[in-house]
Amino acid sequence: MPRTEIRIAGFGGQGVMLAGIIIGKAATIHDRKHAVMVQSFGPEARGGTCSSQLILSEDPIRYPYVRKPDILVALSQESYDKFAPKTAEGATLIVEADLVKPGVPEEGRRAFTIPATRIAEDLGRKQVINMIVVGFFTAITRVVTRQAAVKAVLDSVPKGTEKLNLEAFDKGFEHGKKALGESA
Repeated sequence: MPRTEIRIAGFGGQGVMLAGIIIGKAATIHDRKHAVMVQSFGPEARGGTCSSQLILSEDPIRYPYVRKPDILVALSQESYDKFAPKTAEGATLIVEADLVKPGVPEEGRRAFTIPATRIAEDLGRKQVINMIVVGFFTAITRVVTRQAAVKAVLDSVPKGTEKLNLEAFDKGFEHGKKALGESA
């Protein structure tokens, strides 16, 4: 796997940081890759813009900051507007379908949408939006394996919530497989 730059962005309370931590854990602990993560919070905390920047690579990472993301996950319109123009040529864009109205992707960029908030509400817990997004991300990008992501979810969520979080991950993963035209 070449160096892959990822930015996950949204507003405080959507679980952006935990999503980044889970993807980083999946890569390093379970898929045996190198990873670094940098977090950025707006001054408003809950409700303000925040982002998680990850770099994954087979080789050691010498510069820990994302310059031009290969993958952007935007969970709010503000995040999309701010970060989509800064993505790399050929980038993959993943957006929350009900909260983000993306423009037409530039030449060579792939865009995928998921109604993660609606799926989370159907599961009865809006807080699992990040697990849905991690499942979707895993299916779409394949930068971490499904097994590694599942183990990282189980390592990272509060005890007693594992079943709900895995169900949310699976819903996102299934949605991702469908978006790719694959059977779940």
